[in-house]
Amino acid sequence: MSIYDSLNPRQKEAVFCTDGPLLLLAGAGSGKTRVLIHRIAYLIEEKKVNPWNIFAITFTNKAAGEMRERVDNMIGYGADKIWVSTFHSACVRILRRDIDKLGYNKNFSIYDTDDQKRTIRDVVKSLMYDKKMFTEKACMNTISTAKEQYMSVADFKEDAKGNFRLEKMATIYEKYQKQLETSNALDFDDILYKTVELFEHHPEVLEYWQERFKYIMVDEYQDTNAVQFLFVKKLASKYKNICVVGDDDQSIYKFRGADIRNILDFNSYFPDATIIKLEQNYRSTSNILNVANSVIRNNSGRMDKTLFTENGEGEKTAFSCYEDNYKEAEGIAKIIKKLSADTSNYSDFAVLNRTNAQSRVFEEKFMEYDIPYKIVGGVSFYARMEIRDIIAYMKLVHNICDDQAMKRIINVPRRGIGLTTIDKLNSYAIENGICLYDAACSVGKISDIKKAAASKILSFVQMIESFRDIAESGKVSELYAKILEETGYVENLTIEGTDEAKDRIRNIEELNSKIVNYEENASESNLDEFLSEVALISEVDSLSSDNAVTVMTIHSAKGLEFENVFLSGLEEGVFPSYIVTEYGDDEEIEEERRLFYVAATRAKKRLFISVAKKRAINGMTQYNDISRFVKEIDSDLLDLAPSFSKTSNISQIRSVNSYSSTAIKPANPMMTYKEAKEENPLEEGLSYKEGDRVRHIKFGLGTVKSITPVENDYEVVVDYDKHGVRRSYASFAKLKLEML
Repeated sequence: MSIYDSLNPRQKEAVFCTDGPLLLLAGAGSGKTRVLIHRIAYLIEEKKVNPWNIFAITFTNKAAGEMRERVDNMIGYGADKIWVSTFHSACVRILRRDIDKLGYNKNFSIYDTDDQKRTIRDVVKSLMYDKKMFTEKACMNTISTAKEQYMSVADFKEDAKGNFRLEKMATIYEKYQKQLETSNALDFDDILYKTVELFEHHPEVLEYWQERFKYIMVDEYQDTNAVQFLFVKKLASKYKNICVVGDDDQSIYKFRGADIRNILDFNSYFPDATIIKLEQNYRSTSNILNVANSVIRNNSGRMDKTLFTENGEGEKTAFSCYEDNYKEAEGIAKIIKKLSADTSNYSDFAVLNRTNAQSRVFEEKFMEYDIPYKIVGGVSFYARMEIRDIIAYMKLVHNICDDQAMKRIINVPRRGIGLTTIDKLNSYAIENGICLYDAACSVGKISDIKKAAASKILSFVQMIESFRDIAESGKVSELYAKILEETGYVENLTIEGTDEAKDRIRNIEELNSKIVNYEENASESNLDEFLSEVALISEVDSLSSDNAVTVMTIHSAKGLEFENVFLSGLEEGVFPSYIVTEYGDDEEIEEERRLFYVAATRAKKRLFISVAKKRAINGMTQYNDISRFVKEIDSDLLDLAPSFSKTSNISQIRSVNSYSSTAIKPANPMMTYKEAKEENPLEEGLSYKEGDRVRHIKFGLGTVKSITPVENDYEVVVDYDKHGVRRSYASFAKLKLEML
């Protein structure tokens, strides 16, 4: 039996289509990785392609690792010659070989977010700009967006002409880049930008890699930005054997620069491209897929496809409405307790939120109900202070021009080198056009620095030089041990003796475990590769497999799957978000709808959707309508309260499924306005009735269309003159009767 007999017809077609451009429209859970692995095997076994001529690109280290393992298992001999890598990891390898052609040394550092912030802060300070007007975050976002669009400093300056703020930002961009060059450092965006720049200005380098990679496969192509597109297009321009795999319905990273047009317009960029749809889902039940399909079909900017499965119908999606977000978290906790009673397998459950802020109440309730959980979105391991300190020592040893690493550790642990001394050292470095470490080596020439301080700086330099000797001849683990021994870092924490200090020591010990694991799996211990690996690790890559409920944002959940998924906060203003509903355009609404599609298709067995009648957000209580996405779901697919007929309008639903103990009684549709008011009065009643003209502080004048009593409040529908029909709760809307 052939290994290809296990594939469905569309998958086989994709595997056997090897020459020329190919677009695989792969729906969620359609086995795209399986297709890519079999395609690689087919290229090698049947088409006799050399393994080293194949390049498979993914977006996360986790995905690359899984693909690497599966390629090794299927291909066997020669599999190690195939490049299976993320965009950034691949570009780092390319740059390590040839970045000297752009004026950098090959031992460049990779700056993380914190390093970038510090550099921006230094730049803004040196330019004497208002730090409130040019915040670190704003500057970083602007520069990152420019690089994602492959916009050079010169291009940015040209576009900024006539705009005071952008002209200032262009100056910051220019000085920031010069500071990176002085430090022989690249930020995360530079890794791709500089690779494309290398290809553009050195065609011989591009030709080398084109000959190396005659067959290119790109996963998650819908998430590519402009510079990633250029990278792929240049590599594939010679042989055009480019296979991209993606799903336009899962394009959710526009805020990171992802351009959905890259996949929608693929055949215009690569004429004569073959397009194959993978629509059979192997993950979810039929009911879950139907929920996702019913929502996503409302998007106009998409390629038509409909997911189907042979996994069976499965349970209906449970729809719950709670009194508030605390009751919502409690209700979900109770469901998890009930469903996990037999197996205690909490890792089968995930709570997906639109924003990180929603996770706090889940933490409280999960602790109350003794449910183990992990929050994705907190401080990652490599962002912890003690880990950053030790890594900074390694970075400086590897690249003595890394000014940010130098500034971080020159007085950590404290060795009597104060901020005033560091400022004088930094000023000398700037005046002489040298890096901070070189200035430290020449500290005897700096008259402003006293002899006692100069002696301490020279001792620091001597220590770093001893570390550099070890790095050249020893393992990363040996360097790590020497750093801890010479600096007394752990010794200082031990003396401190606090619980926090003990936790930090445990983290440092965990770093040692990670270094040992790296050395066990690496062909040879290499500080350069270790630091590159650390710099490119993302939070989801390091997601642990603990027996705990996962609480995370939907954006973080992309690429993951769980037996049971809870989607909380399905209300207008929460999901879709308030910014999008009030200020966004149709494209942004469509991206929010794709986000719902991604969230729903993470579920394998059960999907739960919940709303809260009122929700505390940013210190304010909000009363929001049920999300339009819930209203787009066929009510036959939802598990509703028995009192609702299948023809009920979703917007009228005010009850919860059988799991919940916090049911909100729906209003009696036969009850008159007067009877409802008498049965469920507000403290001060309402000053208006149906047909009255009212004024909203934001939406202006409108006419009351209906007033429906709900528990402790009224739902009021108003047709505003300039904003159309809006639905809100009376206590939140604070409508004023307009006197004629």
